[in-house]
Amino acid sequence: MIFSKSFGYALQGVLYVALLSDGRDRIQLDEIARILMVPRYFLGKIMNRLGKEGILISVKGHNGGFGISETTFKTPLLTLAELTGDMVQLDSCVLKSRTCNNLNPCPLHHKIEPLREEWKKLLAGTTIGDLVKGRNPDFIRSISAI
Repeated sequence: MIFSKSFGYALQGVLYVALLSDGRDRIQLDEIARILMVPRYFLGKIMNRLGKEGILISVKGHNGGFGISETTFKTPLLTLAELTGDMVQLDSCVLKSRTCNNLNPCPLHHKIEPLREEWKKLLAGTTIGDLVKGRNPDFIRSISAI
């Protein structure tokens, strides 16, 4: 499965904020977009949504920005996938058949279904905290396009 840009930007943004949370209260959107080399406007929409959902803290204004919340590190990747619409893609037919389901399967349905369940388990069982834990010194470089 290939994740959407929205999911990738959401995950990169949250990881960047989480990594810098030790030394700073808030990280400004301009910095996040510049370091991660992603479109500021698109990232802003995603980050604001994460703020509204409580995954991040969002503060408006001159000294505003994004910070971690009580739930940031506990948030499973499945939540990010749901917020960015990737779960709809995961559940759709691989052959783009409108009627594909267990009662009316496409030719690949029964072969793909176990893989879908494994993806869901992986996303549900992996948290932001799991990804940040044991980070190496080049972690920010690994999540950016630098």
